[in-house]
Amino acid sequence: MKKFNHPARLGGSLLLALSCLEFAPMAHAGGEEFALCAKKYPDNNAERLKCYDNAQAAATVSDLPQPEDDEETALATGPALIAERSYLTRTWNLDDRTSHDESKLGRLVPHRQSYLLVRKTFNANNRPVSPATGNSTLVPEDIDALETKFQLSFKKDIGSQKDINFLNFKTLRVWAAYTQQSNWQMLNTRNSSPFRETNYEPELIATFGTGDASGLKLVNLGLVHQSNGKRFPESRSWNRGYLQGGWEWDNISVMARGWWRIPENTLKDDNPDIADYIGRADLVARWEPADKSQALTVLLRNNLRWAKTRSFAQIDWSTPIALGNAVRVHAQLTSGFGESLIDYNHRQNTFGLGFSFREW
Repeated sequence: MKKFNHPARLGGSLLLALSCLEFAPMAHAGGEEFALCAKKYPDNNAERLKCYDNAQAAATVSDLPQPEDDEETALATGPALIAERSYLTRTWNLDDRTSHDESKLGRLVPHRQSYLLVRKTFNANNRPVSPATGNSTLVPEDIDALETKFQLSFKKDIGSQKDINFLNFKTLRVWAAYTQQSNWQMLNTRNSSPFRETNYEPELIATFGTGDASGLKLVNLGLVHQSNGKRFPESRSWNRGYLQGGWEWDNISVMARGWWRIPENTLKDDNPDIADYIGRADLVARWEPADKSQALTVLLRNNLRWAKTRSFAQIDWSTPIALGNAVRVHAQLTSGFGESLIDYNHRQNTFGLGFSFREW
């Protein structure tokens, strides 16, 4: 007579077979872990199933977007899995969402706006002047009122520290930044379409984050050099140290900055009165609705001399177009002193229209 297995032993074998069928399609997510579970608990079905559950849960979590993953990849994988980041949080990475793998080269990120405009001035500066000895153009230049203006601006974090607990600040991040603005006489073919002015502006910035969701979110300490790379009589340059605060409420952000010009040798100073024109402080206010259908930025600058005040204002408006999220139609209106370094003591009004590129 054929001998049958014990019912309990038969039930255990059947349960083991069903378990294997259940977890077989998921072997790609944790095959080695499942094999270890079977080896570790060959005769204990309950513990083996529990081990399988833990291995599958760990594999599922590892497939989700991690904090160091690229923001766009995480959003594409599952928008509901990460919270919406505010403008200042994205711009200065206040939530520390970058990879800390030192074997990888971190990417450059936007700093100020990058754009390409066709711009017209209503008071062209064809004879730049400066009180520095021999630093004035004697012969008027032949320039057009209409020219191409473009700006490239980016930064890279070069160090960070979390949980610093210093004066109520929670994080510290150090940035190296670079901005280049050029004015190109593209249609001035009679003079070989020269670049009238290019300003170079490298910066070193230390960002202290408060960790607050609104109100004061950051304080920046910065060192900045700005020059146009020209020789006499059109050379312009200066160095500054600055203190900047950043505030944010819903869709509005405000960055306010005051600076101190680092003194230079009087004989080598290209523009000794530059702070009286370009100013000693600026404020940038930005508004963008929740649907990101447009963005409005206002820059105000002043010399903080009430008896003889001089100022500058710039309004930038942009809206996305069908070419993708990285490109926007961009309009710019400026008025006052210092639209560029060569024009630091020249008052003018300008209007430009063109395209801007990814700005957080």
